[in-house]
Parts: sequence; C-alpha cells; structure tokens
Amino acid sequence: MKGAAKQNLLYSKFTIAKKYLQYLLTSSNGKGHGMHSPFVFDFIVNVLNDKTAHSEYKKIEHIRKELLKNKNTIEVEDFGAGSGIIKTNIRRIDKIAASSLKSKKYAQLLYRVVKYYQPKQIVEIGTSFGITTSYLATANLDSTVFTHEGAPQIADIATETFRKLSLSNVQLKKGDFAISLPATISAMNTIDFAFIDGNHRKKPTWEYFELLLTKSNENSIFIFDDIHWSIEMEQVWKEITLHPAVTLSIDLFFIGIVFFKKDFKVTQHFSVQF
Repeated sequence: MKGAAKQNLLYSKFTIAKKYLQYLLTSSNGKGHGMHSPFVFDFIVNVLNDKTAHSEYKKIEHIRKELLKNKNTIEVEDFGAGSGIIKTNIRRIDKIAASSLKSKKYAQLLYRVVKYYQPKQIVEIGTSFGITTSYLATANLDSTVFTHEGAPQIADIATETFRKLSLSNVQLKKGDFAISLPATISAMNTIDFAFIDGNHRKKPTWEYFELLLTKSNENSIFIFDDIHWSIEMEQVWKEITLHPAVTLSIDLFFIGIVFFKKDFKVTQHFSVQF
C-alpha cells in the first residue's frame, strides 16, 4: 500500500489503547492540582469536573436509548471521507447510533462548555441523529446552532430529535459540507463556538478550521473530535495547535479544544486527564 494511503487508515484499537495509556501517564491530572494557568484551572474545576445532573441530560439520553433500540433501516448517502464519491447503502438505525453518536461523557462535556461560556453563534459539522446538537442547543437557548449533516435520511431523524425536545434554536443544513458550510459561514457575523465532527481527514479538517477562522473572535472556542483517531487527525491537530491564531489548546485525548484569547502572553498547550 502506498504511503499516502497508509496514512488514511485508522489506528487499530490496540494502537489507540497504547496511545491512551501514554496520555494518562503524561497528562496533567484532571483535578487542576499544580495547574499554573488560571484559565485552564477554572476550566478544569468549573467545566470539566462539573458533576451537576442537569435536567436536560435525562431528556436527551432517553432519545439516545430509543435510537439504540431502533432496528429500522434507512438508505444512507455517504459522501465519503473527503472523496466526493457518493455511496448508497442500507443501514440499521441502531447500528448507526452505536457507531456515530458522541458518547454521553463527551456530549455532556460539550453541554457544560456551552453552559459555562454561553456562546451565541454555534456551528456544528456533523449532526448525525442530533444528540450532540441537542446538548449544544439546550445549554444556551438564546444561541443559534447551525448544524450540518451530509446524509438527508440521517438529517430527517435529527429533525425528529429536535421536535421531541421542542428545540427552536437549531438550523439544520443538509448536504455536502463543501457546499453547505461555506454558505452558512458567509452569512454569519461571528462564530463563538464550533464543534467539528464531520470528515475525519486531514485536508477537509484543515479546510473547516481555516473557514471557521474567518469568523472567529477572541472568545471563540473550537472543539475537534477524534484527534488521535488516525495519523492524519493527529497531524492536523498538531498543525491547528501551532496556528498563530491559537493561543491555548487542551488535549483531552478523544477531543481537542482551542482558544484564541489575546491576553495570554505565550501560547500554551495542555494535555489534561478526563
């Protein structure tokens, strides 16, 4: 197999397990002890370790359970990982839910980030069945969440999720991200928060980042999913953290967070246990 093709492969479960063990051994403890950055200490104490049982959690998790039990099938148009080639196949809803929905642990962390920092203009790349979107939207009902899903059939189920939760602050954009995302961003004045969980490849992820940057501000927060999922994702995560606009990054292994605050004297990069 050619070198470029090899880089496209996902890490094996064994490799990810080794990397996760290394992360646990080398990262800062998740309690904030010895943390010299006041901003990161505040994030750890008030966001990462917030154990509040928010009422929204139960409602959203009930819908997740319904999806995980749904054995109906849908025809899914898969635009591929940046290939532009549409593949159509029949998939069971419960199987899609099991493989594509962000876990409760991380979806609820996203809720807490939005709840604490209260961003108003939110962009999500990768709606799936709308579970994570719902966490983002319920965390700040005064926000607008612009979420993007490539497969129309999956987007239709997400729409039903939003209906069940009576969410009126979600705008769902269907179709190829290459078309829908630039249109969304060009119409926005600013982007306060972005969750990138779409095409998990280096080139499109970097392109999303650069596009989102055009409307970022000093208080923007960008969160990238699966940053240690493959060689490509690790490469693009490193490049993102080294971008001149990024002044702080936090590696939580399964997700990575970047901030753009200008009052930090030096760029800071942290790996924190979660």
